[in-house]
Amino acid sequence: MVYTLAMRNEFIAIIERDGEWFIAWSPEVPGANGQGRTVEECRANLGEAIRLILADRREDGLRGIPPEAIQETVTVQ
Repeated sequence: MVYTLAMRNEFIAIIERDGEWFIAWSPEVPGANGQGRTVEECRANLGEAIRLILADRREDGLRGIPPEAIQETVTVQ
């Protein structure tokens, strides 16, 4: 069985100029980094990195769950 959940959340993006580039990272998602020639490109790149990291963590966390376990969605606002 494959679960696909649409998840929307907000994360802090720390964006700094580094020469001709912008670099970004998020304190809430260790390992998520982005870069781009514009702030918008940098932010989008960071967003994609966050999405990939969270998808990988979810997949890893769901591995090995017993079939009788209850799986529900929790919404955090």
